Amino acid sequence: MKYPTLIIGLLAASALLPACNGQKNDKEKELAELRQLAELDRREMENQYAEYAAQYGEMKKTVKDDSLQARLNAEQLRAERLLAELKNTKATSSTEILRLKKELATVRAVLRDYIRQVDSLQQKNIRLTSERDAARADAALSHQQNEALATSNQQLKETVEVAAQLNATSISVTPLKKNGKPGKKTKDIKNFVVNFNIARNVTAKTGNRTVYVRLLKPNQNVLGASGSFNYENKSIQFSASRQVEYTGQDTHVSIYVPANEYLEPGTYSAYIFCDGQMIGSGNVAMNK
Repeated sequence: MKYPTLIIGLLAASALLPACNGQKNDKEKELAELRQLAELDRREMENQYAEYAAQYGEMKKTVKDDSLQARLNAEQLRAERLLAELKNTKATSSTEILRLKKELATVRAVLRDYIRQVDSLQQKNIRLTSERDAARADAALSHQQNEALATSNQQLKETVEVAAQLNATSISVTPLKKNGKPGKKTKDIKNFVVNFNIARNVTAKTGNRTVYVRLLKPNQNVLGASGSFNYENKSIQFSASRQVEYTGQDTHVSIYVPANEYLEPGTYSAYIFCDGQMIGSGNVAMNK
């Protein structure tokens, strides 16, 4: 009979069925794991594309060069476009994923090159800014030094000018009668004589000087006004003047002022001027 043989064959075949089912389950599990890994890889690529696009955006903010900004913007748009393509690509599309992975490597390499360029440009700008600031600081310091020097020179000039000013000493104002003798009563006086010494001054220039005497009556009018001279940017009257040769040593000077007008009693004040400066003053009291 053939039945036992058939049964044996069926039994053998039935014994193989569990083994086949086990192999099928293992393959499905392996494929599921591969799909999961592919999806993780795709998400990682998405993150990198997004990060690179963001880095381009940040670099654009630090760059002022229009040409470089345009190139960075083009690379940012490229990264964003590839990111959009990747999001629309299934993880199981191995050919497209491989292409986008190669593109990602290119984007990464280009980004690194631009990072170096921007860093180099920033370092150059920092150096130039530092040099500019140093130049400005030097210019400011030089300006301050020049101002200080100008102030010092002006102060020195003023000091020299003050030191060079003449000074009248031993000043006396004497009313004289017709006979040339001193008098006290106004009705007897025909002249006034103002005597003084121009003090020694080795700083002052030597040579001829014009000395002016301005004799004021008690009412503050100028006695015997005979002309005018400049003093403190104003023209004022004087009573008498004289040319004096100054040698830098003590120089005695006498200047006469005629009294050809009514003299009132009171104090008569004499002011002495030379080189645009008042160099001394004196006064005398008169009786009626």
